[in-house]
Amino acid sequence: ISNKLLSPHPPSRLYPWSLKSWAQLLRSPQMKQVGRIIRVPARMAATLILEPAGRCCWDEPVRIAVRGLAPEQPVTLRASLRDEKGALFQAHARYRADAHGELDLERAPALGGSFAGLEPMGLLWALEPEKPLLRLVKRDVRTPLAVELEVLDGHDPEPGRLLCRARQERDFLPPGVRREPVRAGRVRGTLFLPPGESPLLIVPVSGCGGGCLYHSSSFSLCLSQVKGPGVGLLGVSKGGELCLSMASFLKGITAAVIINGSVANVGGTLHYKGETLPPVGVNRNRIKVTKDGYADIVDVLNSPLEGPDQKSFIPVERAESTFLFLVGQDDHNWKSEFYANEACKRLQAHGRRKPQIICYAGAGHYIEPPYFPLCRASLHALVGSAIVFGGEPRAHAMAQVDAWKQLQTFFHKHLGGQEGTIPAKL
Repeated sequence: ISNKLLSPHPPSRLYPWSLKSWAQLLRSPQMKQVGRIIRVPARMAATLILEPAGRCCWDEPVRIAVRGLAPEQPVTLRASLRDEKGALFQAHARYRADAHGELDLERAPALGGSFAGLEPMGLLWALEPEKPLLRLVKRDVRTPLAVELEVLDGHDPEPGRLLCRARQERDFLPPGVRREPVRAGRVRGTLFLPPGESPLLIVPVSGCGGGCLYHSSSFSLCLSQVKGPGVGLLGVSKGGELCLSMASFLKGITAAVIINGSVANVGGTLHYKGETLPPVGVNRNRIKVTKDGYADIVDVLNSPLEGPDQKSFIPVERAESTFLFLVGQDDHNWKSEFYANEACKRLQAHGRRKPQIICYAGAGHYIEPPYFPLCRASLHALVGSAIVFGGEPRAHAMAQVDAWKQLQTFFHKHLGGQEGTIPAKL
């Protein structure tokens, strides 16, 4: 609509209000009045721009920008995805376009919503489940997670009409990586083999439960693929504890990254050849309840430094591995910082190399790859109820970005690769 003659008569008292409403409706730049002629530029179509567009790896940052808005137009950006079971995760943030009708999340701070401030990747790390107690988990890494991004008009509690949208698929398996299932006895696992003859082999260990380390056939299969000097272990939570045990009892492990792991055996007796590690004791009377009604179990486990519970302490002094401990200081699953420090003391007391410990203020229990949303609370397999895992969303997100870089640098250094030569890919 341009050069439109609105009325030959003098404007009424409603005239200024009607012009403002009309301009908002059209979402065009500010209209100009020349005499009785109102000049309204042609309506501009908003466009959502993603860089990289289309498809990328999950740990890769994305630049989000919007073009074609009205000057200083208020808008709401919304991100959503569904996990492999169809559960919905969403985040939103309110923004205001600049004087040119443009919005760039690398320069424009969020004015509120799921987060506030300058957070270019906030729409991913601030994702929250529609239903409580769900954690975003990717089980089949052969398929991407699709993120839907929408730009909505206005800042009202219920944003206005849809202005534009875009979709990005975020991958977990880089091109060329071979995925080979491991089936050996009662051992179940998967080998992810990079193209070429990479010297790096890293065994990620996760899960919550006991284990028997004498089933080492899968470990032998891993060793047959190694072209470098050894194997790296990467474990989170119970997996971190199992990595400590593997490094202590098994040969050929060169480097291990322990993310919020326990230095005591937890949950069930661990067997290796003729040796056993009993589980550390628990006292459920030490469970606290948060204001949200979730269990806080951070004080439930007994100290592995006292009484009969000393037998549950993993003999880390036997390990020939170099260790990196990544610790969330707001971990409420257990006392991860205490465990890392005690492992360090035990190693140094026996003349072993001092491990590296990196602590993250405000980070919770599940420190995952960059941009995974914080899991504040969820069901715990051993406890049998919902527990709080701790963490503050922004601090946790920043910790994940740094931890991802730190663990890759660590593995490059200690597994024979050249530091910084391998790109940060899942």
